[in-house]
Amino acid sequence: MDARRGLLAVSEVDLSDEDLVLLAELAKGVTVDRVGRRLDISGRTVRRRLRGICDRIGVATAIEAVAWAARRRLI
Repeated sequence: MDARRGLLAVSEVDLSDEDLVLLAELAKGVTVDRVGRRLDISGRTVRRRLRGICDRIGVATAIEAVAWAARRRLI
């Protein structure tokens, strides 16, 4: 864990391939509802999964989650 910011290292986080697809689509500017349609899940499920991703990596927002993944070259 990065003590300065409370962020976890990649090795400390278990993100699925679908989690990474979700973050990559959001990084492209795709809406939550459209991401849901692409993944064959509801927009509400996308939001719930995104909240879980944020909780696991120690960030507060979807934007921070996308930035976290991009900085680590996961997306």
